[in-house]
Amino acid sequence: MMMYPDDPAAVAQSSRHFSNARMQAFWQEVWALLTGKSIDLLRFEEVKQRLRLTDERYLGLREIPLEKIVGSVGRYRDFTRSFLPRTNAVRSRWQRLDALARGPEGFPPIEAYKVGEVYFVIDGNHRVSVARQLGAKTIEAYVTELRTPVPIDENTTEKDLIQKEGYADFLRRTRLDSLRPETQIILSEPDRYRQLLEHISVHRYFMGMDQQREVTWEEAVCSWHDNVYMPLVNLIRKYEMLDHFPGRTEADLYAWLIKHQEALRLHHGGEYMTPEATVADFLSKLPEARR
Repeated sequence: MMMYPDDPAAVAQSSRHFSNARMQAFWQEVWALLTGKSIDLLRFEEVKQRLRLTDERYLGLREIPLEKIVGSVGRYRDFTRSFLPRTNAVRSRWQRLDALARGPEGFPPIEAYKVGEVYFVIDGNHRVSVARQLGAKTIEAYVTELRTPVPIDENTTEKDLIQKEGYADFLRRTRLDSLRPETQIILSEPDRYRQLLEHISVHRYFMGMDQQREVTWEEAVCSWHDNVYMPLVNLIRKYEMLDHFPGRTEADLYAWLIKHQEALRLHHGGEYMTPEATVADFLSKLPEARR
């Protein structure tokens, strides 16, 4: 049982530390209202559901970076994204832990889930909050990892999870994370993953027509990646096309180029347009490219 120090000076000091943390949280709330930028912790259950996390393994006791802790299993409403206390209801426990942290033994390790590059607190939210206020860089934690092929880091927001959910479903259907692990197909608009699945289905159909046999889905996925997607992506890189579209991704441009290719084919009476011709025509219509 953790005991609160009897030293009145320690009590007063811990009270001041909590009040300072609450003031910082208040100004973070104000700034969030002014900028529209969320300061909320990520909810682990939402992350688990959207990314379809099921594969668990226990990693044991680890020293983990405090800045990589971005969410909580159950206390996500009590603290900001930087684990400042959002309510006075946590004062008593917070102050006890603050006093304990300054003692000779410190406090025990927390428990956390690891997902991608970040962590979610199972038990120990107050300890994380106090440790950050004390200026610590790391904290001891008993860690259980839930593996995911979808990238998630300390900059991931709740809004980002919608996009990542689309990508997780796309990977589940295509298994590209296993078939072509070097490729990440990140779309800004998650609805467009359905468009990519349609591209693969159409590609599979024409493969079957050409080869006069039943083409497996896995064959079609690999062939689409190697012979349709990557040739356009390589041209996007060659001509540094992303410079014209800040905030967009290679996969976004691929989707646009495929639409442009279809429009050109219709314009030219159904004639096949090569990736090179498609990109050249697309670039010729950019105002920046004509300067």
